[in-house]
Order: sequence, then structure tokens, then C-alpha cells
Amino acid sequence: MKERRNQLRHPAYTKPELLATHANEVWSWDITKLKGPAKWTYYYLYVILDIFSRYVVGWMIAMREAGALAKRLIASTCEKQGIEEGQLGLHAGRSPSMKSKPVEFLLVDLGVDRTRKYRPEFPERFGCIQDARAFCRGFFTWYNALHRHSGIVYLTPETVHYGHAADVIDARQVVLLEAYASHPERFVKAAPRPPELPEAVWINKPEREAESEVMLH
Repeated sequence: MKERRNQLRHPAYTKPELLATHANEVWSWDITKLKGPAKWTYYYLYVILDIFSRYVVGWMIAMREAGALAKRLIASTCEKQGIEEGQLGLHAGRSPSMKSKPVEFLLVDLGVDRTRKYRPEFPERFGCIQDARAFCRGFFTWYNALHRHSGIVYLTPETVHYGHAADVIDARQVVLLEAYASHPERFVKAAPRPPELPEAVWINKPEREAESEVMLH
């Protein structure tokens, strides 16, 4: 006995494996749903994130969710960032079917702790699309230029994206060495060193890479 009806067969889905070792090598884009002034009204926030620097390279707010709008934003952002043909890998947050996500998930992706004291708070609702755009303009300015991201050793995304990370890390080293010279007894093992910026960032790291890391540890 067996099922006699024709069965729909789905091809195996392979997750894309994307590696970035510097800024403007891999971007990830996503859509977040913002609540409007009344129940069941929404605005849609499109965000493009550089996965290496965690810098928001582009964003827009629209009245609807559409691939054509995302394509237009991506094209204008590539032009603004001076992206050349063949330079960039692009990843959609929940491909193949894109669905907008709540603000909480956006903050997680951005590495923003919702308990952080001095970050701008997303309003529960926006009175109009102009309000939403004005708020996000200030929010992403804060995020890129002032927010110190734990994933990039508490540098700002702007610092990493535009190649100033080494200068900041060197300055941190000077401060730590001065502290060590003044009070070596506070440092039990050796002279302190600031944490280094990760050399590479993955989207869907290959299992063979992850397994080798486990074996090494």
C-alpha cells in the first residue's frame, strides 16, 4: 500500500555561504514593519547592512513591501558607496520568501541591546510616514556614528566601515600601556592588549569550517 497521488517535490534548499573580510564586500538587506497611527496600518522600513562593519549603508521607508522598491534602494546605495561590478555579495534576510519583521528583531540584527540606556527608543506607533522617516534619520545617524557595537570590539560601525579601526585600536593600546606602567600590580598575567577586530564575518558559515574550529578548540 502506498500513496497513489502525485506528490509535489521540492528541490533541496542550499543556504548561501557568504564571507566578508572587509567593508562593502557583503551586504544583507531586510524589511521591518513599523506601526502607523491606527490599528492595521503599517510603514515598511528597508535596511541594508554591511555585515563586516555593521554599518547601515542604506535605508528607506515606504508604504508597501515590494521587491522593486528594494531593488531601487540597493541600486542607489551601490552608487552612493561606489560599488563596482562584481564587487558585492548581497543577501536577503529571509530568502526565498521575504516577510517583514518586528522592530525587536531589527535591533537584534543591529546589535543594539534594548536595555541600553542612551539609545533612541522606537515609538510604539508613528503618526505619519514623515514622522517615521524623521525618527529613523536620527536613529541611524546615532547607530552608525555613536553606537559602540560589541560584535566589532566596541567600535562604531562608521569607524570600521571607513577604515579607521586600526587607529582607534592603536590609541587604546597606548592608554592600556600607560595604565600598565603606572600600576603593573593590577595586571596579573601580562601587559594588557585591546581586543582585535574580527578578520572575517560569515553568513551561513560552512559546516566544515565550523567543525574544524571545534576540533582546534
